[in-house]
Amino acid sequence: MASARSERKPSRMSLSPNVARSSINKPRSGRGRAGPFNAMNQTEARIRDDPRPRSQAALKRSKQEDYPFPVTYGRRTAIKSKISNLTSFDHFPLLPVVRHSIFSQGLPGLADVSPTPIQRVAIPQLLAAIPKHQQKKLGPDDPQYEQFLLAAETGSGKTLAYLLPVLDAIKRAEARDLEEEKILAEEKAKEREERLKNRTYELEPEEPPMTDCGRPRAIILVPTSELVTQVGFKLKDFAHTVKFRAGMISSTFTPRRIKSTLFHPDGIDVLVSTPHLLASIAKTNPYILSRVSHLVLDEADSLMDRSFIPTTTEVIDKVAPSLKKLIFCSATIPRSLDNQLRKRYPDVKRLTTPNLHAIPRRVQLGVVDIEKEPYRGNRQLACADVIWSIGKAGESADGEDHGPLAQFMGPHIKKILVFVNEREEADEVAEFLASKGIDAVSLSRDSSSRKQAEILAEFTEVEQPPTADEVSLAKKQARAEAAIPFAAPEKKAEIERRLPNTKVLVTTDIASRGIDTLAVKTVILFHVPHTTVDFIHRLGRLGRMGKRGRGVVLVGKKDRKDVVREVREGMFRGQALI
Repeated sequence: MASARSERKPSRMSLSPNVARSSINKPRSGRGRAGPFNAMNQTEARIRDDPRPRSQAALKRSKQEDYPFPVTYGRRTAIKSKISNLTSFDHFPLLPVVRHSIFSQGLPGLADVSPTPIQRVAIPQLLAAIPKHQQKKLGPDDPQYEQFLLAAETGSGKTLAYLLPVLDAIKRAEARDLEEEKILAEEKAKEREERLKNRTYELEPEEPPMTDCGRPRAIILVPTSELVTQVGFKLKDFAHTVKFRAGMISSTFTPRRIKSTLFHPDGIDVLVSTPHLLASIAKTNPYILSRVSHLVLDEADSLMDRSFIPTTTEVIDKVAPSLKKLIFCSATIPRSLDNQLRKRYPDVKRLTTPNLHAIPRRVQLGVVDIEKEPYRGNRQLACADVIWSIGKAGESADGEDHGPLAQFMGPHIKKILVFVNEREEADEVAEFLASKGIDAVSLSRDSSSRKQAEILAEFTEVEQPPTADEVSLAKKQARAEAAIPFAAPEKKAEIERRLPNTKVLVTTDIASRGIDTLAVKTVILFHVPHTTVDFIHRLGRLGRMGKRGRGVVLVGKKDRKDVVREVREGMFRGQALI
């Protein structure tokens, strides 16, 4: 037995008797056996029927890859090269009356007018009709209208980008309707003559003519009554030359004014409203939404959030039978809006600009630490000190030289916006600034509609350059005052110290969206904004129409200094903040 064991070959040198077999019925080695070395040295992967759930980090990475914003550098370069040749509004196939109204009503007082990037991208797309061979076959449940998303930075002319194609479409539709009415009128006249020949002594009741009262062709939805007023006034300016009927309705208007605007006997072509007011009117008068061909959602990131989306989608569903184009317009595209568009409108055409979600480099951002001397954590005192420093500066707030006319026309008035996070603090900050000799007013939801209109008018209207008659009158007054031989009575010295030629508006986010504050050159962030989106909208009140501006943020002990640092570095590099 000992000799037989010594002659046996080692196991590593002998082959298994199952080598030649194609399959083995017994389980693979290691499978089904318990022990510390179970499932080692396997040659096949064990794939479960149900895939393992992905980690939160992997899901976040996949969402970032699918999220099309911010725009990649490759896409930015492609967009820039595509719009580089469009340097004039004459390159767009607009009607002559609409094109001429741009210079006389849309952008008055500007010598060199050229379209902005979003206008170069959006206007040709909104004007073009899809050829029949490129039209996609839609199912019965799919939207039967075109969908567009206009995404561009604040102050880039998005209102004009969607307004010009809408007005062009309205005028073309009006011309087509006139031709059809002429043909129908001729046919009805012939039919009536034939009936009169056959029935000489019979009288027929005349049919009442069709009316367009309360049936707008285009509707522009905005989230706030302030935007209703601003967009409505812009439409009124275009109506002087383009000749169409525009109206605006808001919850701040009286019911009588709303009824007279919407149900005017002459009809209405373009209506500006808020979603909730329009939806409430449409419940009792669904006829008003029966002729809408263009629906614009301005500030779409607000109109598609949780508070607005039920009402907004209700309006979209009601105008869907006659709708031709649905236009979303926004300066910020958060992930929530992107998800809603993917879910509800997967075929939406995204029209973006290269500098989306980026604050222009011509806007500078300064940081003031309120914990240092002499403020010692007093945020209101730091805000007043910053305003005094800006007001007493020698140069004008916009950094422009007003020339030799300044000595005749008086000093330039500097206008400053102060943003607070809570509307209760708007009145407190305004009162404190007024106690320090600063001309400050507050604006919030609690302010009356008339007061809001008056205040916003001061900060949205741009000072026009003086005319020749005004300059000559100012010169005559200056000479007359210099020629008086006796000295004027001395005024009593004012006890209170006041800051002249400076106006301050303390407000909440009510004035951070869509308000065209071209006259404002300085924005002070009293609190650090909650989100980067608020950063973009508040600082977006600056740098509009190529102007320079400066922002100042007050940072305390409990504020996120790292977020402010990242925003400031992103602004310096020209990067997207979202």
